Order: sequence, then structure tokens, then C-alpha cells
Amino acid sequence: MDWLEAHGEDSDSPPGEIEAEHEEGDYTVPVSGAGEAKSLACLECGKVFKNHASASWHGEKSGHSQFEESTEEVKPLTEEEKALRLAELRAKMDAKRKAKAVQDADDVKRNEAIRRKGGKDMGTIREELKLKEAEKEAAQRKKDKIEDAKAKARVKEQIEADKKARAEKAAAEKARREGRPVTMAPVGLSATQSAAVARLAVTSPRNYAETRLQLRLPSGSPIVTTQKSEAKLSEVATWLIAQPSAVEAGLNSANIKFSTTFPRKVFSIAELNNTLAELGLSPSAVLVVTS
Repeated sequence: MDWLEAHGEDSDSPPGEIEAEHEEGDYTVPVSGAGEAKSLACLECGKVFKNHASASWHGEKSGHSQFEESTEEVKPLTEEEKALRLAELRAKMDAKRKAKAVQDADDVKRNEAIRRKGGKDMGTIREELKLKEAEKEAAQRKKDKIEDAKAKARVKEQIEADKKARAEKAAAEKARREGRPVTMAPVGLSATQSAAVARLAVTSPRNYAETRLQLRLPSGSPIVTTQKSEAKLSEVATWLIAQPSAVEAGLNSANIKFSTTFPRKVFSIAELNNTLAELGLSPSAVLVVTS
């Protein structure tokens, strides 16, 4: 009965009161004598209990609340009945333990599946981000090539216009010296004016908020960075010499120099105080860095 007392919640009776349980009303006997109350009867299900503790336990388990005193006396369980009830309770507890073990195993499997799926989803997200970043860089490189080609074309047009203007100017001066009439430029702008307009179109900066720079060091891979167009070239130098690649190349604030390859230009020390926009490097440029 110790086991019954430890697991009494599996029955309709409190621990230690299993013998008072009355399932179908078969365990009562008539009470001899006058109508003295011998038990409590549940008016909702008809079960009879030998004391208030048993009735209260039944009420808590079933939710029944209507009880009255009864003259019926609860017949104690025999040893055989107690053994049978104990076996039933043990079987019920074993079934519950097995069901709980199965449920726990299912929960473990389900949680593991969720964890693996979550890990797989994160891996997929990282791969997608890498792919998008690579596509973005490829698109930027393509855009830079197109802009570089356009800039080269504009410079070439400017050079051709300057050549034509100088040739026409030389021809006009020669005609004046020889006393011949000076041939004017075609209707519209003169060659010199056309060259000035072309030069203005090439050199007039647009308002770009940022400038993308490709910095080619004496050794190693180029460094690509995006700086504000209003940043000074000296600020770019300060940022660059703090990079590991620049340190390995031996660059420092005292010896660093910047230049462009097309058109060829070496920036002076005084020009380090000019902004990237003022130097015509915006929106993108390739700078050769030397010491």
C-alpha cells in the first residue's frame, strides 16, 4: 500500500484511502440501527465515501460538488481486491510511462529536424548573400569600365579638337602673313570655341556624393574604396597608409605619391589639399600609388 499512497493521484481516492473507493456502489452494506450517518454520497455520480477526506479528494478529481450524508457503510476492500486494484494502477502507470517515453522521443526528433532545417536555411541565406554581393561587384566593375571608356573617349575628342583648333589657328596666321583672306570656321562655333566647349564638357564636374577609387600599390592586389567626393586627397592618403597592404609596401605620409595613367598626371603636394571632386576624380578613378 506504500506504492498506492505514493501514486494515489491515479485514482479517485486520496493516498491511503484506496479501500474507500466505490466504483459502482457495490461496496456498501446496510447500516444496522437508527439512521446514523456512516458515509458521504456524491449526488452527481452516486459514489459513496467513508469520510470527508475521500469525498474531498473525489470532488477535486471529478469536479463534483454535491454531497450528502448517507446511512450506508462503505465495505472495506479485501486483500484480493486490494491486490487487483494495485495491479490495475501499476498497469495504468506503466502505460503512461511508455506513452510519455514515445512522446519524448517524438519531441526530440521534431526538435532535431527543426534545428537542422534552421541551420540549412541560414546556410542558404549566406550563399544567397555571397552571390548577390558578387553580382553587385561584377555590375560595379562593368559600370567602372564603361565610365572609364567614356572618359577616354571624351579625352580623345578633346585632344582632336585641340589639334584641329591649333591647325586652324596656324593656318589663319599664315594666311594673314601672306596677305590671303582668312578662312573662317564653319557656321556655328569656331574651332577654338568648339575645343573650349569640349574641354568644358570634359572637365566640368558633376555633383557626385561619393567617389569610388581603385588604388594600385607597388605590390599586391589593388585596394578598392569608396570615399566622399568632398574628401581631400590627403585624407585618402591617411586612410591608405593605415591599411596592411600599404604598410607592407612601405608607404607612409612622408613618401606617398598619387598619379593617374590616362591622362598621365602626377599630383603635387599642394594638390593633396584639394578634394576628389576638385581634382576631377569623381565619380570614379584609378590612382597609382608610389613612394
